Amino acid sequence: MNPIKTMVNGLPGNVAQIVARHILRDPRFELLPYSMTGPEIQQSGYSLEAVSLELIRPDAKASKIDTIKSHQGQFLSVDFTHPAVVNHNAEFYCQAGLPFVMGTTGGDRQKLVETVSSSSIAAVIAPNMAKQIVGFQAMMEYAADTFPALFEGYTLEIKESHQNGKADTSGTAKAMVTYFNQLGVPFSEDQIIKIRNPEIQQTQWGIDQEYLTGHGWHTYTLVSEDRTVRFEFTHNINGREIYGRGTLDALLYLSGKVEDGVSGKVFTMIDVLKNS
Repeated sequence: MNPIKTMVNGLPGNVAQIVARHILRDPRFELLPYSMTGPEIQQSGYSLEAVSLELIRPDAKASKIDTIKSHQGQFLSVDFTHPAVVNHNAEFYCQAGLPFVMGTTGGDRQKLVETVSSSSIAAVIAPNMAKQIVGFQAMMEYAADTFPALFEGYTLEIKESHQNGKADTSGTAKAMVTYFNQLGVPFSEDQIIKIRNPEIQQTQWGIDQEYLTGHGWHTYTLVSEDRTVRFEFTHNINGREIYGRGTLDALLYLSGKVEDGVSGKVFTMIDVLKNS
């Protein structure tokens, strides 16, 4: 089996770095020495474990990608960029014929699906690349479908804590709102309590200083109307390694779909889980 050629976009971002390192260390993959980056990045290159990568700014990506494709042939793209450019990047991948894994949260998610569905490529799109968290969400979805209104009359509090640099509300927390709604709890995304203050994270949440710059802690608390019953679901992730491992599984899955000639199709991490 030839290594799966992959370009990781979003360097020098933290998650993009971790994914690129996983690819470098895995013989099933070949990391292409390029990365599309944002207009705020002034440097033209980036070094990762003695590998030099060229950073491609937005105004140069169209011509550069054509050159890369002519030299490298078919390759997959991974997107860990910024929520503000999610839809724009997806449109670019589709127009350029680049199958991709979208790990960036935010943007218009329905439009993402429509963009890929009307294109000639396939993509894995997921707001969370951690397989275990996705599995937990699947359990919640099953409960919502099987036991609708189970928590009717309960109140809900959702708190999520991420590093200060995370611009948007957690995509995982937003997805959970839908399940709790189906379970009978009225709640909206704007009620999610979003913690980004490192001092609060350390003193009130007990998050280790080592992980203040990279973590994802979530707590979902349900309390009965008479306040005699309390349910609490918690999942805490320190660091970002879990996302790197999940992304490689998504790439392997997508590679198989590309080899099968699948086009105009969006897959999720649930699809990846079922085939892992």
